[in-house]
Amino acid sequence: MNVQEALQQIQQKKLANLYLVLGTEQFLQQQVREAFIKRLAIEENDLNFAQFDLSEVPVSDLLGEVESSPFFGDHRLVFAENPFFLTGEKPKNAPENDLDALIRYLENPLETTILVFWLNHEKMDERKKITKRLKKSAVVIDVQPMKENEVRRYLQQTITNDGLTFSRDAFDLFFFLTDASLSKAMKELEKIRLFANQGQTITREIVESLVPRSLEQNVFDLTSKVLEGKAQEALLLYEELRVQGEETIKINAILISQIRLLLQVRILQNVGYQQGAIGETIKIHPYRIKLAMQQARKFEVGQLVKLYDELIENDYKIKTGQMDKELIFQLFVLKTCRPLQKSS
Repeated sequence: MNVQEALQQIQQKKLANLYLVLGTEQFLQQQVREAFIKRLAIEENDLNFAQFDLSEVPVSDLLGEVESSPFFGDHRLVFAENPFFLTGEKPKNAPENDLDALIRYLENPLETTILVFWLNHEKMDERKKITKRLKKSAVVIDVQPMKENEVRRYLQQTITNDGLTFSRDAFDLFFFLTDASLSKAMKELEKIRLFANQGQTITREIVESLVPRSLEQNVFDLTSKVLEGKAQEALLLYEELRVQGEETIKINAILISQIRLLLQVRILQNVGYQQGAIGETIKIHPYRIKLAMQQARKFEVGQLVKLYDELIENDYKIKTGQMDKELIFQLFVLKTCRPLQKSS
């Protein structure tokens, strides 16, 4: 069940006794949490509400709660966080559990208890008996990250509903700076809501002033400028990062990872892989793959291999003190940009 269907059911229909909220998108998780709390009119320190972190407390504690009758109310709401036993992982110092007892409860849950499991993972271990039983008994709510086009549509609809207007380049920049992540975008949109005057169009300059760039995004821009042969702009951005306290060795390491990504994408493009298949192969967010494909198609594999090898060699020279780290980085930018300027 997707989030919209789940929210409608929680708000308007009879509640089930067991739910499993599966996925890693925090914004969607929070929407579901708020829907349960609002539906059952749960307030702070409510005696009919409890939360358990199952990576720290045993299942027996949870069962003691869910098998209790509500206190002067119709229902008891219980959130079971981090049910690691549904996955193939076990956190350090996690408790030992009697999962057979939990299975028996899942087969015959108390009518007055609403038990919600929150699994912040992409998937479960489908081979486990407890997983099979829970999937059979519970309503499963999908809160996995949305695809890029779904995030884009959701944001555009939210912006329209809020009465905001973004210029095209402002929205594109906002989308890039929030990594096509719904949770990150909704958080940053709060700042823009507070800033915007009625009827004001949100410009690229407003987005730049309100939404911070991560170091990775700045290095992405630096990589783009280097690959476009814009030495002066690349060096200016490098100096800005240095003034902000970023270390050359760290900048160089991220630049290596950017070029490695371009190289991987270019190789896979050459053998006919499309965006989805490339993302599955190298396990990178689809939006980053899309941006990398746009950059990589301008270069041959040999060019990217040469850049990658040179960056690895520079990294070695920096770490072994063979050359001044700032000088070697600046020389790399100038050496790389010169032939690209001539060919453009």
